[in-house]
Parts: sequence; C-alpha cells; structure tokens
Amino acid sequence: MKLSLIFKIGLVNVAMVCASVFSLSAGADTVTVSGVKLDDSVQVGSQSLKLNGAGVRYKVFFKVYVAALYLPEEKNTTADVLAMPGAKRVTLVMMRELSNDDLGQRFMDGLRANLDIDERSKLIKPMISFGKMFSLVPVLKKGDILTFDWVPGTGVVCQFNGQKIGETINDLSFYNAVLRIWIGKEPADEALKQKMLNAKAA
Repeated sequence: MKLSLIFKIGLVNVAMVCASVFSLSAGADTVTVSGVKLDDSVQVGSQSLKLNGAGVRYKVFFKVYVAALYLPEEKNTTADVLAMPGAKRVTLVMMRELSNDDLGQRFMDGLRANLDIDERSKLIKPMISFGKMFSLVPVLKKGDILTFDWVPGTGVVCQFNGQKIGETINDLSFYNAVLRIWIGKEPADEALKQKMLNAKAA
C-alpha cells in the first residue's frame, strides 16, 4: 500500500474519532427523559443551575408533560428545596395537546391541594395573576415549553417557548407554593415528585 494512501486512511480514522468524541461531549450537556431532551444546566438571572431531577407527568396512562427541576445544588427533600436561597426553575415540556383552561385548572387544583386556608388567603392576588397567565396561551401543543423561574431581586418569571408571559410576581412564598404543585404533600404525581427530587432511596 502506498504511503500516501496509508496517510489518507490515517486522517480519516482520526477525523472519525474526533467526530465521535465531539458527539459524546455534546450529548453530555443534555439529559433525555421519555424522548424529551433537557439541558443539564440552565442560566436563570445571574445564576447557573443544574438539573436536580426530571420525570413524566401521567394522567391515567397518558403522558401529559415532562417536568424538570433546576437548582443551584442538588437537594432531595421538599423542605430543603423550599429553604434553598437563590434562583430556581421548573421546566415543563408538553407531550400532548392541552387547552389553557385544562392546564390552568390543574395548576389551580395543585395549589389548593397543597395550601391551607390561611396560606391561600395570603396568596389570593398572585394566584389571580398566575391564573390570568394561562389565558395568554390558548392551546399548548406537543413540544411547547413552559418555564417557571424564581429570580432573586425580580420575582416569579414565566416563559412560553422562551417568551415572557404574564406579570412578574415578586413573592417567594408564592413561588414555593407553585413548586409544591409537584413536590408538595399532595403532588400532581407522586412518582414524578420522587424523580424531580432525585430521591434515589424512594
């Protein structure tokens, strides 16, 4: 075999190895949950957050959405998540079509299930603002992304496919109430709660 041909084959092999390494490193920045790719880390305000845990929200046998919790550092209990200072994010990636009324009603049910009467009375105004947000998105389709951020110094910021929607709600207790929809004492889905908390022992 001619030296030039050997050299060309060597270059091809090197290129294939480099491409393989690049593909692996790119993949290391995402996590796949039920076919949905999630970023391993996100930027919220001035903070970098890591994926704490993620799972699928089921309704009977149907997959409704993938939910992911991002925190400054890993936490495995609800109390620790709620007490943690700094930015936080919940990301929802829709896996089926839902009307805004349907999703909004599920959120309101989740809030009511995890708040006592006194807590609800203190959060009436932000709950009304939160409910109005869903009217801005008539239909949520498969692949649509909702994010719910706590940004220190700013408040609760909600985005739909990367665009801010609704009012900014400067109330940490309300954001913690929203978190409890998924990780509270009456979560939307117990199995999903354990995955978002990355509770390996559960």
